[in-house]
Amino acid sequence: MATAASQASLSLKQAGKVVCIGRNYADHIAELKNAKPKKPFFFLKPPSSIVLPGEGPCLQPKGVDMHFEVELALIIGSVVRNLHPEDEKGALDAIKAYAVAIDMTARNVQNEAKKKGLPWDIAKGFDTFLPMSNVIPKTAIADPHDAELFLEVNGQPRQRGSTGLMIYRIPRIMSDISRVMTLLPGDVVLTGTPAGVGPVVPGDVMRAGVRVAGTEIGEGRIEVPVELSGSAYEFSET
Repeated sequence: MATAASQASLSLKQAGKVVCIGRNYADHIAELKNAKPKKPFFFLKPPSSIVLPGEGPCLQPKGVDMHFEVELALIIGSVVRNLHPEDEKGALDAIKAYAVAIDMTARNVQNEAKKKGLPWDIAKGFDTFLPMSNVIPKTAIADPHDAELFLEVNGQPRQRGSTGLMIYRIPRIMSDISRVMTLLPGDVVLTGTPAGVGPVVPGDVMRAGVRVAGTEIGEGRIEVPVELSGSAYEFSET
């Protein structure tokens, strides 16, 4: 019989949308040599890209340079529309729970699209390109701006950074999103990634999580192997 926690995690796959904030940590902007945005910008990942603990591997499409990006995910619990950017209470009250997510990116696909001025939805939207942890109870992260994200590959540290380093804090993020598209219960918001992003290949194992006051939150643990995809897709120039 499914536990309440596992049922809550499975409900992530029924999210209406997954909204991702880009370039929200200065050190990550620097490592990719990107420009700092003047305001939050965001893109969407399909809920079909979510892979939950125990569901299987993260799949590398043929010809794709696949990179990891660990992020704190907000699980929305109420309707958010036209939120004021300084309404911290309104923003935090609208969050039902949290999760850890790995926003996988087909970096060569994204770079080609950027160079040609094309949309780069494909680079973010492959099946299994969003490994997520189980749902983290809201009480486990008293302050979402004071938690430490980390990611390891084959036991070697790759990413480690405090959510306190976000350029745009959660109220501003949710405000900017909600002025464009209403956030609905069940929607997921990814808040950006710290420095250290990099590639993984079949045979690698990614482990990610979140610590509060130095203690890892069990529900936030992700451990997922990387395997080659059997999909018919193969990267070629657009």
